[in-house]
Amino acid sequence: MKVVWRKSSHSGGGTGGGGGDCVEVAAVGASVGVRDSKAPQDGYLLVGRASLAGLVRRIRVDESVR
Repeated sequence: MKVVWRKSSHSGGGTGGGGGDCVEVAAVGASVGVRDSKAPQDGYLLVGRASLAGLVRRIRVDESVR
């Protein structure tokens, strides 16, 4: 199975917009892989799709977790 990593178009690559500091995500079977875009060689976390969706929802509405 080929894993295709993606990152947000908002991650940027230079100054502003996060300076390229970002996580990447990829569909891995029925789960989602999450890794640091600056250190992909360090591996990734494997999480359930529903868990990741819940985390993203919480981050969007609750500034205390940002």
